Amino acid sequence: MRYYFIQFIKLLFSTTLFWSAAFCLYITIRYFAIGAEEGLEITDFSFINLLKYGLYLGVLIGLLYAIIEFVFDKFIIKNLSLAVILLIKFVVYLVGMIIFLSIIYSQAEVEIDLNLSNDLGWWQQNKVFWLLIGYFIICSQVFTFIKIANEKFGQGVFFNFLIGKYRKPREERRVFMFLDLKDSTKIAEQLGHYKYSKLIQSCFYDLNRIIGRFDAEIYQYVGDEAVLSWTYKKGVKHNNCVKLYYKFLEQLKRKEKWYLKHFGLIPQFKAGLHGGKLIVTEVGTIKKEIAYHGDVINTTARIQGECNKYEESLLISETLYKTMYNLHAYNINSIGEINLKGKESLVKIYAINPV
Repeated sequence: MRYYFIQFIKLLFSTTLFWSAAFCLYITIRYFAIGAEEGLEITDFSFINLLKYGLYLGVLIGLLYAIIEFVFDKFIIKNLSLAVILLIKFVVYLVGMIIFLSIIYSQAEVEIDLNLSNDLGWWQQNKVFWLLIGYFIICSQVFTFIKIANEKFGQGVFFNFLIGKYRKPREERRVFMFLDLKDSTKIAEQLGHYKYSKLIQSCFYDLNRIIGRFDAEIYQYVGDEAVLSWTYKKGVKHNNCVKLYYKFLEQLKRKEKWYLKHFGLIPQFKAGLHGGKLIVTEVGTIKKEIAYHGDVINTTARIQGECNKYEESLLISETLYKTMYNLHAYNINSIGEINLKGKESLVKIYAINPV
């Protein structure tokens, strides 16, 4: 609950800031472009007051926008089609704009003596209102685009994409986790390809609900495997890379009745952890994306591949383990130095289990 509250506050802050700036920009453009509105001359004095109403409207729309987006993203979006979601949102926002503008029009008419019509149904023939709706739709698309881009590339990565930070290969220090469904071949044969696909979809949906709590980013999905990434500092901070794994298992355990009802099983996942320096760069011109190149990726995948051999669920490299701050809440067992496929030198790994 605390995590959802923090997420909502962050969303509320961003939406309020965005819509306040958007409506103040709208008022500024209209003021300097026209100079008069609905038969009224707008003085320099009234312009400052109009900006105040832009802030009022921005705060109200920002609050409504945050509530609607949060509720749909967390509780509704999985169960409805995109067309239905867009229709419902448009109706809610339209009603919200009518109510909020009616309130603001009433205050503006009294406080700064503007001859604004606010009779019942005033908005139906009001050109300014429908111009505002069009402006709202355009700004909403901009906000949604930025939001989707941040979800696609990770928080802050989209901005780096825009400024061309990864146009040339750059070296970074990161932590990676390869997370894979146990007994995937057996489960796929048992469920059939359609139900198996629904199972993977549900598991990764549950995974996405918790990654933000541990500052993780989804690098890519490969079949029944998810590759997660952190900056090195965020990955080791508070043992985020380890805590996320066990929080994910806890999330699946909490929904065990639901998984048993729909799939007849409780999904179990194994994971490998490793970190170090590697290269980050843009690749492709069509479906362009940020790619990571280096031994860290390959080693992490090989470590995860050893889980079945040693009958462990979570394995970590010694390189990463030695940089973790406090793992007293876990049992750490040395597996020893092993020869990972494709590597010349031996790699020492450890198994991590809850106390």
